[in-house]
Amino acid sequence: MSSASSVEVRPAWTMAAWSLWRREVVRFLRQRSRIVGALGTPIVFWLLIGSGLRESFAAGGSGGGADSINYLEYFFPGTMVMIVLFTAIFATISVIEDRREGFLQAVVASPAPRSAIVVGKVLGSTTLAFGQAMLFLLLAIPTGLPLGLASFFAVAGVVVLVSLGLSALGLLIAWPMDSTQGFHAVMNLCLMPMWLLSGALFPASGASPWVAWVMALNPLTYGLAALRRALYPGGGGATESVPSMGVSLVVTLVFGLIMVALASRVVHRRG
Repeated sequence: MSSASSVEVRPAWTMAAWSLWRREVVRFLRQRSRIVGALGTPIVFWLLIGSGLRESFAAGGSGGGADSINYLEYFFPGTMVMIVLFTAIFATISVIEDRREGFLQAVVASPAPRSAIVVGKVLGSTTLAFGQAMLFLLLAIPTGLPLGLASFFAVAGVVVLVSLGLSALGLLIAWPMDSTQGFHAVMNLCLMPMWLLSGALFPASGASPWVAWVMALNPLTYGLAALRRALYPGGGGATESVPSMGVSLVVTLVFGLIMVALASRVVHRRG
């Protein structure tokens, strides 16, 4: 009896998660403005800020040695994280839009398990963030980053972990909200400072003590550190004074799992 019911639940769970994942991807591909906003804006930031500070910033070596890098190269991993953050924000805004249109109420009232809703929405956002970040990674070749085959797969793994955590965080914030204005207010207050204090714009070694402490407590700092380590597997460059790869991966993975668990709890509690 119980085995038969579990067999019935598994296809329903899989179908619900798959349908929500597919809906997120299809809707994103049909809305070209979201592609431009999530991918184009960070690229413009990277080119303008990176080019403007290109010759006035050097990290990795003292006095501009052989291991030093320009700001355009230093800002590259931070731009990848920005792309992931923007994509996660735009994808989870769809939760508010679905509630306004009545789709979310229909999904919640359906026999689909709440856990399938969380997995479908989070994986949909993670897929979109991963795809756009990997497209931007192609610019690493003309930038001069030492991107080999091993580095490519390492970067891909780190991007998946960072995308998972930020997507679940976006769902956690968006689920209880009824307006996109409130979501943008939270984004400007919490998510953007989270990115700014991750080491994307400046290293913690050159910051004031209290800012360095905040950066050390910021989980996104470790996701960015893992990304830098993956881009520079041999060390040097922007990997100096950042957490090790092992610590960074553990913190990023734990952060993602905690965000998924909290998002699941919110979805189960608020119908």
